[in-house]
Amino acid sequence: MMVSVILRPHRDESLLRFHPWVFSGAIAQIDGSPAEGDLVQVLSHDGRPLGCGHYQIGSIAVRILCFGDVLPGADFWTERIGAAFRMRCAFGLHGGAGTTCYRLVHGEGDGLPGLIIDWYDGVCVLQAHSVGMFRSREAICEALKSVYGDALKAVYDKSSGTAPFKAGLDLHDGYLYRASGFSSDEGIVLENGKRFYVNWNEGQKTGFFLDQRENRAAVGRLSAGRNVLNLFCYTGGFSIYALAEGAMHVDSVDSSRKAMDMVDRNVALNGFAPERHTSVCADALEFLRDVPAGKYDLMIVDPPAFAKHRGALKNALRAYQRLNAAAISKVAPGGFVFTFSCSQVVDKEAFALAVFSAAAETGRRVRILDRLNQPADHAVNIYHPEGEYLKGLLLYVE
Repeated sequence: MMVSVILRPHRDESLLRFHPWVFSGAIAQIDGSPAEGDLVQVLSHDGRPLGCGHYQIGSIAVRILCFGDVLPGADFWTERIGAAFRMRCAFGLHGGAGTTCYRLVHGEGDGLPGLIIDWYDGVCVLQAHSVGMFRSREAICEALKSVYGDALKAVYDKSSGTAPFKAGLDLHDGYLYRASGFSSDEGIVLENGKRFYVNWNEGQKTGFFLDQRENRAAVGRLSAGRNVLNLFCYTGGFSIYALAEGAMHVDSVDSSRKAMDMVDRNVALNGFAPERHTSVCADALEFLRDVPAGKYDLMIVDPPAFAKHRGALKNALRAYQRLNAAAISKVAPGGFVFTFSCSQVVDKEAFALAVFSAAAETGRRVRILDRLNQPADHAVNIYHPEGEYLKGLLLYVE
């Protein structure tokens, strides 16, 4: 019999609005002793079924999979992942000639809270962010086989850095499935016609930052004839687009030697003349402080998440302000700055205020030309606005 999680009075409003999280403070009692990752049923204080989902010890106690009196059936994983796949097909992301990588499942955005799956030309890389999703990996793998058929070459589980360690899980990355003859931990993918190496075993996240696809294209459109600086470049996504669209020269900066080696490989893979690009392994902010003013007329500022929880928010906003003040002060007159935050706890208004404060600090005239965000395959559930984590601004600096 499924364990029941009973809410306090008046704490069911968010579930009635289809928000997929139940916070621990909303729970009055638990009838039973669920293990982390178990399916539990959530009831209102007067016994009405509100939904069922994965139980976990922590501030988010239940992540809802089904609302109302519905329980996951035998075909749940295939149906839910199939729906995510059909949406990517409808948007033209699967099967197109120019792009062979995309996000297949984006957690709450696809009705599967705690689960990320990225598609790299036949390889699905899975990350479980909850115990329930980690325990469901085999069922998820079988569903991927059903959805993709013979197009699926492998399913790689990369949950060791995302699933909760405190739950005592056996966290070892590795393959859940490999088709006969498949043996590589690396592949080459296309994104808008550009070619990239992706290493899902050693790379950050699932191997590539798919969420910047449309923003990389925007950088490309403004790069012709410009000197470009790509800070926190990782494997050089923005740099490749800038070079492909006619940048005079691109400097790529990252503190990771492995990342810089991959940048060099991606530059060579796309056939660019080596004299048009320089890789710099350095701290981005220190590098920027030493840059002569006016050397670059297009800058990309895309740091890692400065705040992963609300306790770090104040320090993160100060860091965004310092970084953006340095960039705005150094970019050439008539230059562009693409600046981003991927910290979920930093909302659009707070980020814009940090950049405003940075601009005011420099005393330069700055205009916002565009507000940037994540692409369609990183879908946001309308009932879960927290899923909109990537925000950016395109600035014109006089």
